[in-house]
Amino acid sequence: MRIITGKYKGRHFDIPRSFKARPTTDFAKENIFNVLVQYVDFEGATALDLFSGTGSISLELLSRGCSQVVSVEMDRDHHRFIQECIKKLTPSTQHPSSSIIPIRGDVFRFIKSCKQQYDLIFADPPYALKELPQIPDLIIEKQLLKEDGIFVFEHGKDYDFSKHPNFVEHRSYGSVNFSLFKATATSGE
Repeated sequence: MRIITGKYKGRHFDIPRSFKARPTTDFAKENIFNVLVQYVDFEGATALDLFSGTGSISLELLSRGCSQVVSVEMDRDHHRFIQECIKKLTPSTQHPSSSIIPIRGDVFRFIKSCKQQYDLIFADPPYALKELPQIPDLIIEKQLLKEDGIFVFEHGKDYDFSKHPNFVEHRSYGSVNFSLFKATATSGE
């Protein structure tokens, strides 16, 4: 796993072979971030990474200048790995806790109790997750996006969200599919 660009460009992290998580491929990650620069000014943005897995997206967001990245992951080993990656990136004299907040917990509970709004939300749930089709509605209804905020949803090819009222566009890179949604002033009302 590597960071594509930004402050930590080129940094590599070896993912333990025992991990079940499938990190977003570098090819897909680079391409979706090239699309996102049309929607988000990363410098100073607040971001939420749901189903963080290896933390690849969280670290990329941090590297690109987000002022705060909240990373939510349920698996204990994956959460610990994310914490280790954060420590490797930031010298002890410059503690990153204000920039990246790794949370070990259930994404659905987090969404339900979250009171903060974000400029960008990224979610990469397991493709077989039975609640996967409801996630865009949960994000919009809970008003987790700031006005004009972007929600990036990674999913399998069997899903089509183009009829969703907040849908913006779909991108496909190999077997990786992204649907983008945008918050509006009336979202969730």
